[in-house]
Amino acid sequence: MSNPESSGSAQPARAAGFALLGLAGVALVLGVVTLFTGSDDDPQAQQQQPTPTASAPADPGASGEPPAGEPSASEPATESSAPPATTTTAEQPPATTTEQQQPQPQPQPPAQQPGDQSQGTPATRPSVRVYNNSNISGLAARASDDIGKSGWAVQATGNYPDGIIETTTVYYRAGTAEEDSAKQLAQSIRARVMPRFDGIKDAHDGVIVIVTNDYQGPSGKVGS
Repeated sequence: MSNPESSGSAQPARAAGFALLGLAGVALVLGVVTLFTGSDDDPQAQQQQPTPTASAPADPGASGEPPAGEPSASEPATESSAPPATTTTAEQPPATTTEQQQPQPQPQPPAQQPGDQSQGTPATRPSVRVYNNSNISGLAARASDDIGKSGWAVQATGNYPDGIIETTTVYYRAGTAEEDSAKQLAQSIRARVMPRFDGIKDAHDGVIVIVTNDYQGPSGKVGS
């Protein structure tokens, strides 16, 4: 036979247990509902979620290099890959005047006349031989001295006894360069100039001078 007091105390305990179970079930249901629906409405949940922010572009100055696809600040935007074009100006030669372009006429030496004492030099003049055909002793030597002082090379002096020469004469070989030299010498000593005659035609090369009594010499004095 059961104890009525123990039965009476067990019923309130059971009722309290059922009540706790019910509360636990309600709490479980609320928790599930909150899990699915309370994430958008819960202010605490919203505060815990990080606010998405737009990522700022990288600062070109931070790394020291420009962003990809954009020119650097030191180069023009249109010349990012090609070197800067350089403009060279061809150097023009200095302008020349008309006087520089045209050659200046050179002065021409005066034409040399036959008998001109300026013609010929001692190195190119023919040799000279002086012969006396007068009755003046030592006339050939004196004439030779005068001719030598005029710049001529006298090779020999002597007498010419084969005939009489009319006047003091300078002789040259016809058709040779001796003619110009003979004319020059004849003008210097105031004498006649002629081609060689047969008596001296085959003599030594060079100019032959035969002096007579009328020999004047450079001073112009007969027999001086």
